[in-house]
Amino acid sequence: MARSFGLEFLPAGGPKRFTYAELQAATDNFSNPIGKGSFGDVYKGELGDHRVVAVKCLKNVTGGDAEPEKGQKILVYELVPNGSLDKYLFPASQIPSLDKQEVLIPRSTDSLKPILDWNIRYRIALGVARAIAYLHEECLEWVLHCDIKPENILLGEYFCPKISDFGLAKLRKKEDMVSMSMARGTRGYMAPEWLKPDPVTPKADVYSFGMVLLELVSGVRSSNMQGSLVHSEDWHPRWAFDKVFKDMKMDDILDRQIKHCFDNRLHFDFIDRMVKAAI
Repeated sequence: MARSFGLEFLPAGGPKRFTYAELQAATDNFSNPIGKGSFGDVYKGELGDHRVVAVKCLKNVTGGDAEPEKGQKILVYELVPNGSLDKYLFPASQIPSLDKQEVLIPRSTDSLKPILDWNIRYRIALGVARAIAYLHEECLEWVLHCDIKPENILLGEYFCPKISDFGLAKLRKKEDMVSMSMARGTRGYMAPEWLKPDPVTPKADVYSFGMVLLELVSGVRSSNMQGSLVHSEDWHPRWAFDKVFKDMKMDDILDRQIKHCFDNRLHFDFIDRMVKAAI
């Protein structure tokens, strides 16, 4: 079991702590950037045992454990091969389909990503739901993620989803809510209670997950809808509800990249389930 999960590489005392020199060597002096985020830049690296890793250099972060040399705070992750979900849902240009029923010309080789079919999207939705349930109910300490969005959903081998960048709020298991001094999250995914004096509960993560579900179905960013506010007629959940359950026109909300692949007999039930769960 230890080998299957890669745990034989972990020292008995917990995760390995690296020196700055080790990470500088592993990343070839931080010369291969593979991502940027609000908390820092990410670089590709290779450890001495040839494991490929993602090295995140944190910025504008205070507190926490002791820093490595040179005043740096750096996190080392496994490198998840297929990158983040947003690159597949919101491509910069049209790209070839996984089922190879059509071939579209990409704008550049950097944007060459397969289009996720309906079955893969449903499996991703289930995997993310299981991960959130684990953070909220099953791990030893209750964890509120605070920023569920496609950029923080990484896709491993066979597009198995993994949630990243969690732990902004980590609470004792007995607690069921938290008051924050500042709103945390990303526009379009933040639950209304972040903007009120109300306590924040795990429901905030569930709200964000609902928005991700709608994006998996529609291929449209919630924040890019004409009205991204709750009271707007074009608010993503209200728009989806009206299309699917009032007008009975599910086709109108399907991602145009794979709309032609939709088979009512094969796909209706789980897309209907995703939309109902989101709403």
